[in-house]
Amino acid sequence: QVQLVESGGGLVQAGGSLRLSCAASGRIFSINFVGWYRQVPGKPRELVAAPTSGDSTVYADSVKGRFTISRDNAKNTVYLQMNGLKPEDTAVYYCNANVRVVSGGYEYDYWGQGTQVTVSS
Repeated sequence: QVQLVESGGGLVQAGGSLRLSCAASGRIFSINFVGWYRQVPGKPRELVAAPTSGDSTVYADSVKGRFTISRDNAKNTVYLQMNGLKPEDTAVYYCNANVRVVSGGYEYDYWGQGTQVTVSS
């Protein structure tokens, strides 16, 4: 089955950096990466960064200038480089993608299990 797995989270001090990975595996005919999201307990899941149809990336105002999306298509992996981390960046980070498992099949919405990012002050 299809798996979408985030990794790279951990505990860092304020001002530090982390690089999150979102790797897709399994039977995948096609995949479209939707974006990176994060969620804090008691708060709605929010968009962090997402590619647009214009081959650019939209970032939440709170992370502009600090976070960057990149990808390695050969590895079916996307990354979120996070620099200058702040305590308010603490959250569970998720990647989201739309996947077709067979040619002509339905496109399903997949979420990874999430990876915890904790930034200490």
